Amino acid sequence: MSAPSTGAGPDVVPPDLHEHDAPAPIAETPGSEALVAAGDLLRALAAPVRIAIVLQLRSSPRCVHELVDALAVTQPLISQHLRVLKAAGVVRGDRRGREVVYRLVDDHLAHIVVDAVTHVEEDP
Repeated sequence: MSAPSTGAGPDVVPPDLHEHDAPAPIAETPGSEALVAAGDLLRALAAPVRIAIVLQLRSSPRCVHELVDALAVTQPLISQHLRVLKAAGVVRGDRRGREVVYRLVDDHLAHIVVDAVTHVEEDP
């Protein structure tokens, strides 16, 4: 059972809340540069085709033609979205002969995308 609130500090849980319902301590707000960069990153992810590309690349690196086939989107559109994702640091391309194989820079962004998709698919 929770202890009554005494105003003694941020770790005190009000009596009408259980400890697991208590709000998380407020984290220090990042600097404006970090917030702008995070906003830019989220904007780069804010298109359905780019979300689908990230989900495809989550399972394995892919060339443009594989993404075209998997997503049923034209090659110029896939290339345009890959340029946006590359500029945002989400993907990188490695040349292999005549093809460029795209991969996620790291898994953090895939988790963000997966969590967002899972969230909207949950029952309200």
